[in-house]
Amino acid sequence: MIHSMTAFSRQEGDTENGRLTWELRSVNHRFSEVSLRLPEELRFLEPKIREQIAKRIKRGKIDAALRFQTTDHLAGNEPASLEIDKALVEKLAHVSREIDQLLYSAAPINALEILQWPGVLTVPEKNTQQLASNALALLETALADLLDSRAREGEKLKAVIETRCAAIDAQVKIVTERLPTILQAARERLENRLAEIRDELDPARLEQEMVLLLNKADVDEEIERLKAHVDEVRRVLTQDEPVGRRLDFLMQELNRETNTLGSKSVHTDTTAVSVELKVLIEQMREQIQNIE
Repeated sequence: MIHSMTAFSRQEGDTENGRLTWELRSVNHRFSEVSLRLPEELRFLEPKIREQIAKRIKRGKIDAALRFQTTDHLAGNEPASLEIDKALVEKLAHVSREIDQLLYSAAPINALEILQWPGVLTVPEKNTQQLASNALALLETALADLLDSRAREGEKLKAVIETRCAAIDAQVKIVTERLPTILQAARERLENRLAEIRDELDPARLEQEMVLLLNKADVDEEIERLKAHVDEVRRVLTQDEPVGRRLDFLMQELNRETNTLGSKSVHTDTTAVSVELKVLIEQMREQIQNIE
């Protein structure tokens, strides 16, 4: 199945600690690149999150942002009250009095200084492991939604490319049907040009030059390779894996054969077909840039 590299997903989930919100944005990129924004309490999850995304998405630039709102914030309440470690405060006060006895003019310690001591103030702990588990589960839901969106967009891109392939077939058919007439007309033009000086030229050399010119104008090989490349494009579109790079390579091959076709042109029909093929290939290439 063809997947686009452009998509968006937003998923929310309520937990006992608060609300988690994942936002995933995906755009086209030559390689795989992930940018993460995580709340401080879940920053330790970054390696697992990157691994989880890499398993599902092989190519594209992914912006992944996780937001966390506490239950109190969602309810419009004041944040949970701070708790004081009274036993620690009593120890600090006792140590402070002992130090005062050793100094001649000790400065009194105030409450603010006590509060700044590590561990004196505590906030009710969240269930961090449960919160992390919820975040990873919600990420999987967001990734599934993102991939569904990429798949839907990919089907549209596939339809566009198949339409262009059919248009290339039509152009190739024009050249195939017209080629015998074009070669015959080229031969007649050459014979007419050389009629006046035929007696002055070696007949064997004249025939050799005519054969070389007609061989140069013969585009059967280019036509066959164009058909083969278009068939390969259709085959690749049915594969269930990332195919963007292979399709991009096939566009280069199609363009190369089209350039050769144009350079060999000895008639306005083949020139017009060459130009139209270039337009169709460029239209496909623009769409393929967005395929995973």
